[in-house]
Amino acid sequence: MDAFHFSNFLSFSMSPLEVFIRGTLMYWFLFLLLRFILRRDTGSAGISGILFVVLLGDAAQNAMIGKGHTIGDGGLLIATLAMWNLLLDWLGTRSKLVARLTEAPPVLLVRHGRLVHRNLRRELVTREEVEAKMRSKSLEKLEQVKAMYLEGDGSFTVIKAKTGS
Repeated sequence: MDAFHFSNFLSFSMSPLEVFIRGTLMYWFLFLLLRFILRRDTGSAGISGILFVVLLGDAAQNAMIGKGHTIGDGGLLIATLAMWNLLLDWLGTRSKLVARLTEAPPVLLVRHGRLVHRNLRRELVTREEVEAKMRSKSLEKLEQVKAMYLEGDGSFTVIKAKTGS
């Protein structure tokens, strides 16, 4: 039976530089995937969205940590991911270019009571989803909507049309 050595838990089982590079590459791959391809799913909490995030994390795990298995390896990986997250947030508040990269612009889905079909198709939003969001705002007809946007975080914003007096 091997003796317990606390130092084994905190040591690295692989090169710290390799852990940092793996974490960096996977962070950027997942960031770009979520930012440009799956943007709407990040703002929804449906079963398929939750399942996707869980499976994504599981699939990315081995690529990020490789053969690492110590607390030191995991701690460095988590620190790497947190560093990139904080750095992008910080840079996004100081640079319009970085902000455009990290924050998706809102997309107009309804304009003056009419669906913007091109944007709906591009963002994979159905009429049923638009109508469900309208119902959540107590709106029954498209004519009651001045504008509806798909926001960068995946949520919807509805601006009601002014009613005539």
